[in-house]
Amino acid sequence: MKITEKIGEFFCRFMALIVLAVAALALFIPQSSLWIDTSWVNYLLMVIMFGMGLTMKPRDFALVITRPKEIIIGCAAQFIIMPLLAFGLSYAFNLDPALTAGVVLVGTCPGGTSSNVITYFSNGDVALSVGMTSVNTLLAPLLTPAITWLLLRTSVAVDVWSMFRSIISVILIPIALGFLINKLFSKFTQKIVALLPAVSTVGICMIAATVVSHNAEKIYTSGAVVLAVVILHNLLGYGCGFGIGKLFRMTPEKTKALSIEVGMQNSGLATSLASSAFSSLAMATVPGAVFSVWHNISGAILAAFYRRWNSKNQR
Repeated sequence: MKITEKIGEFFCRFMALIVLAVAALALFIPQSSLWIDTSWVNYLLMVIMFGMGLTMKPRDFALVITRPKEIIIGCAAQFIIMPLLAFGLSYAFNLDPALTAGVVLVGTCPGGTSSNVITYFSNGDVALSVGMTSVNTLLAPLLTPAITWLLLRTSVAVDVWSMFRSIISVILIPIALGFLINKLFSKFTQKIVALLPAVSTVGICMIAATVVSHNAEKIYTSGAVVLAVVILHNLLGYGCGFGIGKLFRMTPEKTKALSIEVGMQNSGLATSLASSAFSSLAMATVPGAVFSVWHNISGAILAAFYRRWNSKNQR
């Protein structure tokens, strides 16, 4: 095995522990991460999305034509279930407007690249996972601001135009550039693609460390309730995605991909959007940071469970 593949596999396997360790360090020793400026979040996310673009191929979007039913189900589940769960949990836990805005933003964002990695380790349908992530990400500039505004318009001011511009610049342009480079220089990108999990993990760690360290004191005062909401949001997302897969009689591989895609969000994007669209609400960035840590942990655990499900089915 090449050294690049070994490095990539290491970061894939231990991503949850790495992110957890970095976030814990930033929380208990904030000075360790205060050197990372909050303005870096957008640039770090651009790097992650550029890496995602490097892995994408035309066949990822061909699923819209060859398997439209599954893609439509995945998109509908993503942009209906998670936003409603976020809003409902915020109401049930009586969160203040800033935390509610942050939780709802997590719910209205598309799935992230982590969902594709976790689907791979779960022996799920990776092609479907990548297809759903790609389509949901392309729909995000319209759906994320629109749904966020619909859910929050009576409680906080939502800067829809700022959110739209942020998604275009932080998500779509980097992905498009990565996709174009992969198309023009595929031989080169194939040599470095194995390192992308490492790059993504470092980017996610830096985003989480930035937000956690700069909001450590505020997390101490409201961390328990935020963590409870984040955990429930994530686990209910997994459960709803799994239930929908079963309802539509999908194969185990497709059901796992749908479950993971619905439950895992692009929390880095949520953190970035919170800082731009809700600049006056400092705590709005906290739910995204907590979700970044938690969903990698839960995803690793879920992958182990889903692998055993495969083994049992094969007996």
